[in-house]
Amino acid sequence: MNAPRLRHLFSRALRTTLATPLVLAGCGSNGVSLEGYDEVACDNGTPAVSDLTISPAPDYLQLRLITPLDPPAWQGLADSGEACSTATEVPVCEAALADAKSMEGFHHTCFQLCSDYFLAATRGDEVKTYTTLESLKGLLGTIDTAQEASLVAFASGYRLTCGDKAQGAVKRNANGTFSVIGTQGYLCGEGTKVTQYVLEVSASGEVQERERNVLERGSGSCAVGRRPAGLQVAGTCDSPDALGRFFAEVAHLEAASIHAFLRLREELALHGAGPDLQDAALASAVDEVMHTEATGRLARRFGAAPLAPSVARLPVRPLAEVARDNAVEGCVRETYGALVAHHQALHARDAEVREAMVRIAEDETRHAELSWDIDRWARPRLSVQEREALREAQRHAVALLREEVAAPIDAGLVTEAGLPTPEVALALLDTLEQELWA
Repeated sequence: MNAPRLRHLFSRALRTTLATPLVLAGCGSNGVSLEGYDEVACDNGTPAVSDLTISPAPDYLQLRLITPLDPPAWQGLADSGEACSTATEVPVCEAALADAKSMEGFHHTCFQLCSDYFLAATRGDEVKTYTTLESLKGLLGTIDTAQEASLVAFASGYRLTCGDKAQGAVKRNANGTFSVIGTQGYLCGEGTKVTQYVLEVSASGEVQERERNVLERGSGSCAVGRRPAGLQVAGTCDSPDALGRFFAEVAHLEAASIHAFLRLREELALHGAGPDLQDAALASAVDEVMHTEATGRLARRFGAAPLAPSVARLPVRPLAEVARDNAVEGCVRETYGALVAHHQALHARDAEVREAMVRIAEDETRHAELSWDIDRWARPRLSVQEREALREAQRHAVALLREEVAAPIDAGLVTEAGLPTPEVALALLDTLEQELWA
């Protein structure tokens, strides 16, 4: 598995779940007064490219996302107008528009996945791209609409959150300038923070910071782990709180994953895997120690006590069994668990849960990448019959997972812990099945 490809897939799968903005504690009390501000107009989760007074007006304008994968990927987001509507040779124009790509752009961000944006436009037979802040300002000319001011602020590197005025809002000022509210930063460990900025955007497109407020600070640590062979059935947690029971179970599984990765490292060494895979398995075990501590704290906060896992010591397995276990626990369950952890990091209303899941999601993504690396290493070493058994085990694991995620869950787990509803979970699973497990 190409690591950036997996992260890009997660990003694409989660994009449809972002209609509900991330809730940050303290926005209303610690931020600027929102009186007089309007929400930023959005399209596909980014500032819209409509209501722009461009002269001469383009036939079509599209905001495109750049993701530096191998190979690079481009995706159209917000758009306005009709592509190539006044071109003399429409097919030629459309082909040129499809090929209008760039490896540089504005609003460069790197968190979990790096990305940039640029504009592609058509006017008559001409197809052009605008890949820098200065070229965007040249296209817009005088900034005389709220949406133009929002777009310039976005291109200058500020995040404008759709549907949340505290993190994405704009108003016209009496002197002809615009005030735009945006944010920068993220929450993941000590020293991190999300900062709200009040920006002034002039008619010429100059952006100046007029005020800043820290909305929230990160703290401490930022999924479901791999289940080891020999894991014994644990007793049930009798906490009356659904959140307590959930995090107690997660902490139990995270602790079990420590055993799984230590065993995996041992088996990889005995079957001749390189030191890179062995070291990655050991590093994953260390990650799981931190995950156990973080989720255990959450469980105890919600009134539950995690049960320590009991794992029977089993003989070293043949490579075919190791590969089959990795295909099920790693390439299916752990990969899906990493995606769900990212969903929780984006959607959990509880700040402590959200912070913990940011860290866990990043680590679990690396663990999923390791699973696919092991799969790629092991498959050529198996017989035809062993590879077919592995594929069948993986198909069965996907079917079982589909049954599990379709079950109803407590409403508090959706709101406070950020778990996907059964409908969203099945949609996420569909994306992985189509791209990875087909």
